[in-house]
Amino acid sequence: MGLFDMFKKKGEATKAAEPAAPTRPAAVAAQEGADVLCAPVAGRVIAMADVPDPVFSANTLGKGCAIWPDEETVYAPISGTVTVVMGHAVGIAGSNGIEALVHVGIDTVAMNGEGFTGYVAQGDTVHAGEPIIGIDRAAIKAAGHPDCVVLAVSNTAEFADVTLTAEAESTVAAGAAVLQVSRA
Repeated sequence: MGLFDMFKKKGEATKAAEPAAPTRPAAVAAQEGADVLCAPVAGRVIAMADVPDPVFSANTLGKGCAIWPDEETVYAPISGTVTVVMGHAVGIAGSNGIEALVHVGIDTVAMNGEGFTGYVAQGDTVHAGEPIIGIDRAAIKAAGHPDCVVLAVSNTAEFADVTLTAEAESTVAAGAAVLQVSRA
């Protein structure tokens, strides 16, 4: 019997301290519709061509847009199954066949997950507007990285087009419709 065991109530088991699961913020209302992707975060919308990274701005990972965030919670832009979780990025295979990539920041992979809180795991089912990542914008800035949140349709080649429906440089709420996918 250890020193502190004598202070336990009768029948109380000894258990190792477990880290508390992150508190998941509430979902936001999403303007989900057929072939529509919603803003993953509140903030100022920019065209993909204006993302300060040549991989994204050249649509290498798919067409889409980015948002300079005003908040620190990133939400699912579509409903579907989480296919990839990498601290700073989440992939979702939409139930409508659209594959969405939500990527927080530029070169934030170098942060090795620091400054990011994951709210989903690979294989989870999510609905548009549910929280998927918590971000520490101050930590991203302190690490010297832009904090824009990129939303790309990673299977763009399977569709006729992906267009920005929100006005570039406008401010949007998380869950507002920002992209429309056109089918052939």
